Amino acid sequence: MKVIVHGGAGGAPDEPEPRQAVLDDAAATGADEDDPVDAVEAAVRVLESDERFNAGVGGAVQSDGIIRTDAGVMDSGRGDSPAERANGEPVSRRDAGAAAGMPGVEHAVSVARGVMEETPHVFLNGVHAVDFAEDIGIGTEQDLWTERSREQWNDLDSHPEGSPLEHVAWLDDRFGGSPDEAGEREQGGGSPNERAGNAVTREAVDEHDHDTVGAVAFDGDGFATATSTGGRWLALAGRVGDVPQIGSGFYAAPAGAASATGAGEDIAKTTLTRRAVRHLESGLGAQAAADRAIDEFAELTGSSAGVIVLDTDGNAGRAYNSEAMQTSTR
Repeated sequence: MKVIVHGGAGGAPDEPEPRQAVLDDAAATGADEDDPVDAVEAAVRVLESDERFNAGVGGAVQSDGIIRTDAGVMDSGRGDSPAERANGEPVSRRDAGAAAGMPGVEHAVSVARGVMEETPHVFLNGVHAVDFAEDIGIGTEQDLWTERSREQWNDLDSHPEGSPLEHVAWLDDRFGGSPDEAGEREQGGGSPNERAGNAVTREAVDEHDHDTVGAVAFDGDGFATATSTGGRWLALAGRVGDVPQIGSGFYAAPAGAASATGAGEDIAKTTLTRRAVRHLESGLGAQAAADRAIDEFAELTGSSAGVIVLDTDGNAGRAYNSEAMQTSTR
């Protein structure tokens, strides 16, 4: 089993060695599995349980003081042999699942897999996704706070109160109008909602904000990918970024698969992982596809992101335009 994992694209971590050790463990755990979906789930669960990353335990706190988790998973399917082609084209058997906005759920990736395998749908969210998680035996009502996140929340001079628009105004008063460390575009103009939603100062950015985690696996026959996150520090309560959106945070096809991390709104607007896989479909290898996707993303958005990719030759690619992105490959 070929596996590549990432721990997020953003600033250089203070303690890269311990984080790298966890990433290495996650990749090794995934590589021990026999099925690509099993591999990406197992790898991501290791990362969701480690507070060094922004997924599961240690996820970002939203404006109402609640940590909500999101994840998505996709299987490329098989059906690409000549006998299984219809009118010369592969028969699509791809499956995908996603879950978002889940308070108290550490292993969002397992909920996403449950949506994929146990329901006719591809996306569940909020309290109903939590109810579903409990129904299929995934832990809920778990404490996702860490000492770091509690201190950071308690250190705020005040906390947002009132309606969603009042939360937006609170965020804009303190943090609107400047690009963050991830290189997001200047948003000095526009409405308070646009400014608060797309730009915050360095003070508002948790260094773990972009530590979304992901994994891609290939067994020589098919691919799977999964991405999981705790979101963005002080995002408006209920905000869902790119991670659980098919083609944005994750995508798999017979030509390969990808997982992304970085400036979530812009990743969603440009469907970064679909873009990377499309380059695989056009004949590029994994590294060239990753490089081109990130170059295009930067040109289109001015933001920073990272992507990991596997191709049908078992080659792994990674690219990012942030300060750092740690990965591990097995």
